[in-house]
Amino acid sequence: MSMSDATLRMDRIYRRQRHFYDLTRKYFLFGRDTLIDRLDPPSGAAVCEVGCGTARNLVRIARRYPWTRLYGLDASGEMLKTAERQVAAAGLDGRVALRQGLAEGLSPAGMFGVARGFDIVILSYVLSMVPDWAGSLRAAVEALRPGGSLEIVDFGDIGRLPARLGRPLGAWLARFDVTPRPEIAGLLRSFERAGRGRAEIRPILGDYAFLGRFVRAD
Repeated sequence: MSMSDATLRMDRIYRRQRHFYDLTRKYFLFGRDTLIDRLDPPSGAAVCEVGCGTARNLVRIARRYPWTRLYGLDASGEMLKTAERQVAAAGLDGRVALRQGLAEGLSPAGMFGVARGFDIVILSYVLSMVPDWAGSLRAAVEALRPGGSLEIVDFGDIGRLPARLGRPLGAWLARFDVTPRPEIAGLLRSFERAGRGRAEIRPILGDYAFLGRFVRAD
């Protein structure tokens, strides 16, 4: 998908939703704060959230880990308008850099001037939104410095949930172009088998969602 096509698609979805996105998503995007709480960024760490949306997570990370340098990437110009306002309102203009771009095109040096790669890359309910989820996952791993960690939270294999829950959830998510990707865990483990690093997968609420971590080999 081209940048222009992706931007149009995301802006169509979020042009209005961005105004109430954070109020509604807390009821079903579980695990985001758990992901933030378990981060262990070193002093001066460069932390990038891909698909940063309204910058809700970036603001929380900035407050919890004041020694970090933060970067946010999103395909939607509409969402970035809200992100810029929230970053400014939090007094974080000097610590959070925002850029528009595709997840599969993530480039630490080209987009943000971070030559050595990121210490942490975050994908929070992003891979279920982007068509090239596998390319986006690979780009995130490549953007890590040796020893850096990729932190993921996303929907799990909702097809394994009881039908009375899984079917309406799947139909509702489809209205927002969201497709759960249970294959994510398998791709992370394939990176591990190839000697590229260490993968961890932790379910949340059964098969509803999962937390994933991939630590790139030194």
